[in-house]
Amino acid sequence: MTDQKIELAGKRKLWLTGGLLLIWILLYRYLQPFTNFLTDTVLGLEKGKHLTEAIRFFIFEFPKVILLLALIVFFVGILRTFFSPERTRQALAGKKTFTGNVLASLLGIVTPFCSCSAIPLFLGFVEAGIPLGITFSFLIASPMINEVAVILLLGMFGWKVAMIYVLTGLVIAITAGWVIGKLKLERWVEDWVYKAKMGAISQSEEKLSFTNRITFGFIAVKEIVGKVWVYVAIGIAVGAGAHGFVPEEFMASLMGKSAWYSVPLSVLIGIPLYSNAAGIIPIVSVLIEKGAALGTALAFMMAVIGLSLPEMIILRKVLKLPLIATFVGIVGSGIMIVGFLFNAIF
Repeated sequence: MTDQKIELAGKRKLWLTGGLLLIWILLYRYLQPFTNFLTDTVLGLEKGKHLTEAIRFFIFEFPKVILLLALIVFFVGILRTFFSPERTRQALAGKKTFTGNVLASLLGIVTPFCSCSAIPLFLGFVEAGIPLGITFSFLIASPMINEVAVILLLGMFGWKVAMIYVLTGLVIAITAGWVIGKLKLERWVEDWVYKAKMGAISQSEEKLSFTNRITFGFIAVKEIVGKVWVYVAIGIAVGAGAHGFVPEEFMASLMGKSAWYSVPLSVLIGIPLYSNAAGIIPIVSVLIEKGAALGTALAFMMAVIGLSLPEMIILRKVLKLPLIATFVGIVGSGIMIVGFLFNAIF
């Protein structure tokens, strides 16, 4: 392909991106009137009924979340082209305690890897000489503070709650990693880990053009939204049912501020559960609407996302049970502190 054709293809991608963004803005702007028209006029449902309001909730929330998700994942997909596991390892290698914990947590936000990446990342960090505590700061922040969670919280609760989620997640990741590092728990890492060789870090990485980065943005939307839309639908469907049928008094008594046991109970319930942010946040939205305290709901959400059972099972291949238990205990305690703190503030 000639340089002229490459330039023309790049311009087409830019025009396509601009057109899609315009369509996205129009759809997002007129979603509420369309929802009311579809529910009240097309379907002819009676206003105020439990079933009507549950259906209205789903019709509005599902496309809203998908639209917001697609937009942000597109830009995050572009951002991810500037990072890779190799670059992440290079950035963290040689960093001192606490400074390394902070940097690892920040990198965990912009390089969110799934549970299946836990072992190769852990092995790569160990081989690069990154301390155990710094490694855990990354492993905690990466799943807990992911772009899907931030997007959904932003769309459902606003920027303040989304910012609270990011900041508290960072504090937990930094503090937990720092504590684990101070405890000197390397003896509870499986012996074979320190003998494993992951291969040399690639020093030459392809420099991508801006249009190629845009392509990666579209690929990210296709892959991520294509995988999580079902969880979004299920989560919002459950939330819609709770929105329409669950009594407010029940949720307020179980997860309200007045119930002292609500935060630890929510964390204990959340730890063994498994769901991604797309599935759990729509449910949390309705819990808060029905009377659950913000801190309790956030603690439940963080326990489900940050202490997922599959990740614990995967990490068991490289960590001994005492270290896994310590990890769960420290992170779980941090989440409970956050829950109590925000219940006291809000």
